[in-house]
Amino acid sequence: MRWPSAMTMPDDDILATRPPRSGKTSRATFSGDEARGPIIDQDGREIRPETLEEGFREFRSEFGSANPFGNLTREQRLARLEAIAKLLDVAFILPGTKIRYGIDGLIGLIPVIGDIITTAISLWLVREARALGAPWYITARMLGNVAVDGVVGMVPFAGDAFDVMFRANMRNVRLLRRWLDKQPR
Repeated sequence: MRWPSAMTMPDDDILATRPPRSGKTSRATFSGDEARGPIIDQDGREIRPETLEEGFREFRSEFGSANPFGNLTREQRLARLEAIAKLLDVAFILPGTKIRYGIDGLIGLIPVIGDIITTAISLWLVREARALGAPWYITARMLGNVAVDGVVGMVPFAGDAFDVMFRANMRNVRLLRRWLDKQPR
């Protein structure tokens, strides 16, 4: 088994968009009419659509018809994870270079507390992957990436440079996406 390089990852792997499975040309949207796939709660269980109407009647009266805390489809949850991982790892470009970094590298500049915050967000991404049905071996690899990123990130400045190059969240989302692409619908 060949392990990926610990320090570098081509930007093409990070930024490459995958073709959608269906004939559509865009990713899943967050519009209820266009969303496809089963509705999954935070624990990874499927929810029947007819049960949603009963539970959110009072909530809907307070917030109107849009429910920002509603259950999302699998594709919507995965799109949310990808967006958070990109924000954490590759959201910005260092001017004059091709070096990409995210808020993980910026928040990590705050000694200890910054690394604890970004590690907590990374652990939430792993929890979401588990809720999407990721098996233990995928989750274990994801936790390993988070652990390496968290421990090495604690080293002042050198750890922050490592955070910028290692991109644990992008690796974890890529692991999850590859596993999900192999699963039958």
